[in-house]
Amino acid sequence: MQHQKKIPLRRCTGCGEMKDKRELVRVVKTKECGISLDLTGKKAGRGAYVCRSGDCLKKARKSRGFERALSCRIPEEIYDRMEEELHASE
Repeated sequence: MQHQKKIPLRRCTGCGEMKDKRELVRVVKTKECGISLDLTGKKAGRGAYVCRSGDCLKKARKSRGFERALSCRIPEEIYDRMEEELHASE
């Protein structure tokens, strides 16, 4: 009997759907309270996930989902930079 490997699922902060971890982009908060996109998924720090679409990022921005998940205030400039990085990675 072969054992199947479990696929890790994460919830998108924007749309709220559970998806495969590899389909999502991780937003990470470091100890210095630096917020950035983690395209590799391996940076150290607290993480929240969002779909690779600009719509989900806008929903998360509007609902302040990242601020709740990461427990800190996120300036508008960081959201703008995340949007640019997300569009550049597509």
